[in-house]
Amino acid sequence: MSKKLFLVRHAKTEEGSAEKRDFDRVLTNRGLQDAMRLGKYYNAKNTNPSQILSSDAARAFATAELIASQMGYELSRIHINHEIYDASVRTLFQLVTNLKDEWDSVMIVGHNPPINYLSEYLSGADIGHMNTGSCAVIHFETDSWAEVSQDSGVLEEYIIAKNLA
Repeated sequence: MSKKLFLVRHAKTEEGSAEKRDFDRVLTNRGLQDAMRLGKYYNAKNTNPSQILSSDAARAFATAELIASQMGYELSRIHINHEIYDASVRTLFQLVTNLKDEWDSVMIVGHNPPINYLSEYLSGADIGHMNTGSCAVIHFETDSWAEVSQDSGVLEEYIIAKNLA
């Protein structure tokens, strides 16, 4: 048996401003389109994650909802996790190693740089800088998320939504 992890960086957002908290920034029109593109892409590949976890920041949760809606994933099943918003790589890694083993595939929608660093840490791949609206898919040959460790996964693909247009 194996596990598959989809690490998504939220889609394109409005610029930060003094009037609006970073947490409340929303997706731009391109961000909305890119999130839907990712969802359509994974729907066409018959991707059906066991669980979707998302940061509770507006831009990440909107990205998760749009991807999920395009895949036919029930929106009420998206699990919001506040720790993802301002997480360190260590926090995200602990989140992964504590996932339920009955979940064979999990999508986590979060933020850079930790989502990028975690992708590289788990796969040993040199992704560089994860674009907004991108996803790193990592495959693990294990039955238990607790066994996931540095370089234990293989980067199956790195998809940038705007390139799917």
